[in-house]
Amino acid sequence: MTTNAENGTRVRVLGPQDGQILGSPGGVRDRFMADAAVSGGRFSLVEHLMAPRSIAAPVHRHTREDEFTYVLEGSVGAMLGEHEVIAEVGDLIFKPRNQWHTFWNAGDSPARVLEIISPGGLEELFRELGLMTSEPEPDTVATLAANYGCEVDFERTGPLMERHGLTF
Repeated sequence: MTTNAENGTRVRVLGPQDGQILGSPGGVRDRFMADAAVSGGRFSLVEHLMAPRSIAAPVHRHTREDEFTYVLEGSVGAMLGEHEVIAEVGDLIFKPRNQWHTFWNAGDSPARVLEIISPGGLEELFRELGLMTSEPEPDTVATLAANYGCEVDFERTGPLMERHGLTF
């Protein structure tokens, strides 16, 4: 819902069913809540809805943004550099720029997180990937990621997926 406040500013309330949702119901879906256009580029907010034992992204790093992942439901595993952690409801995972990382649903029930990206803009990569009608090839993902200042490492992703029984 969007209305005008008395001082002329826009008041925006995003309801629990609002926002564009893209992705695979059997994997990871992204609900776009606030993008860089809404925040003046300062941040973006995306809700990741993750099926059991699904990985959100290949191992990657970005050079422009910091990410903060707040766990709302479930257990979320994260690879941060050379470390692996499990975050539970109420935990916040910090993924600074230039650090290799990924995250996944570490449990057998759905998980849900809020992803704060600062500055905003990287959510557009999620949107591009979510609009694809078929599973993209690794080279396609790498090329798209590079457009956003990101690198991907599929060689490290496979063993991580195998170790934790994950799927894309």
